[in-house]
Amino acid sequence: MTYKTDKDTLQVLKDSLKGLSPVEALAELAKLFPGKVVFSTSLGQEDQVITDMIFKNDIPVSIFTLDTGRLFQETYNLLDSVKRIYKKPIKVYFPKTESIQKLVEEKGPNSFYQSVENRKECCFIRKVEPLQRALKGNAIWVTGLRAGQSDARQDLDSLEWDEANQIIKFHPLIDWSFDEMINYLEEHQVPYNSLHDKGFPSIGCAPCTRAVREGEDIRAGRWWWETSKKECGLHLKPTK
Repeated sequence: MTYKTDKDTLQVLKDSLKGLSPVEALAELAKLFPGKVVFSTSLGQEDQVITDMIFKNDIPVSIFTLDTGRLFQETYNLLDSVKRIYKKPIKVYFPKTESIQKLVEEKGPNSFYQSVENRKECCFIRKVEPLQRALKGNAIWVTGLRAGQSDARQDLDSLEWDEANQIIKFHPLIDWSFDEMINYLEEHQVPYNSLHDKGFPSIGCAPCTRAVREGEDIRAGRWWWETSKKECGLHLKPTK
């Protein structure tokens, strides 16, 4: 059976994936959409679980990451370890040089601290636009989102239609608890970012991420100077 890439396909796919484990569901999607399934990893703990599932089970899903140019050294260290341990490729997308040069020349290297608009502009140049290039021509976008990561993600389904990118999103760990994720990392000896052991539950760009204090929300360390919904624009609320 041939599936189209549109929001009307969602229910059919949900029925096809019903009762499958994350590994089985990833393999099924890869079979239904050969060469058209991609996984975006930010190298966070959830993403490391999915990377391990894909690589160890030889599932034909392409993995890519976004290098914003402002990542922690610990993140680069992890990327190097992942490539060395699994001996499989992870494609890296960078921002457009001209856009970064223009932003820094006109507004300086730290314009994101000055306003939400400036921060979103920086996120768009460094993350959203490269993501759009990475997703172009694909049918399924696999993510590491979990419902427990933030209030904004509580009502997400495992399969969503992403209107902005005209692609179906699949969240294989959407119903996983934090403990389930940690147990998988330990049981399968999956490498993860050392910053997670230093109070960083969510890790983005170095200038925009700090450790979380006791009692704070797990997203509190992202863009901590703002009171916004703590999202960069990669995962917009889906249109249902």
